[in-house]
Amino acid sequence: MNSSQVIDAQNLFASSQEQEWIAQAKQGSQAAFHQLYQLHHKRVYALCWRMLADKDSAEDVCQEVFVVLWQKINNFRGESKFSTWLHSVASNVVLGHLRKQKNWLQRVFSIEDQAGKSQEIEEAIPLDDSSELEELDKHIAKLPERARLVFVLFAVEGYRHEEIANMLNMAVGSSKSQYHRAKSLLKEWLSEDAALGEANE
Repeated sequence: MNSSQVIDAQNLFASSQEQEWIAQAKQGSQAAFHQLYQLHHKRVYALCWRMLADKDSAEDVCQEVFVVLWQKINNFRGESKFSTWLHSVASNVVLGHLRKQKNWLQRVFSIEDQAGKSQEIEEAIPLDDSSELEELDKHIAKLPERARLVFVLFAVEGYRHEEIANMLNMAVGSSKSQYHRAKSLLKEWLSEDAALGEANE
């Protein structure tokens, strides 16, 4: 058996084990739910942190996500990967948390819309390499809130602009322009980092 066959077998076992935990959690097994928590909490926390840009809030909301998951796990029908469904739940919990914050609407919508000003076809920045994502994290946290939310949902979580527009109650063009703004700022900051690194060599 070659290495690729070993990896495929491991992935198959992991998927089968996850499905077993899901089935048991639906029957009320807290032990099985704890296994699901251990499997997914790091990525859920990362999503919360990137969207909220605040460590304490991210920890609180991450816990809230799993409370909601416990309440709603029977709604999972297996029509998509569990991780995809979980991250949809997590995104909605984070957005709900933001809407509860005082002056959230004022802060988010104080950013001037630039929809229609850019005709560029938007493409997600490839973030498959976890090291690349770690490098971006500190800059993602500095983005204006609406640009940050759009960037995380589109480039990191893979939502379409039409879906993001519905989630954030904005026009599709506004979602695209906010993504363009976030991408431009990130490229500018990363270029500054690179220049600084060269200067220090």
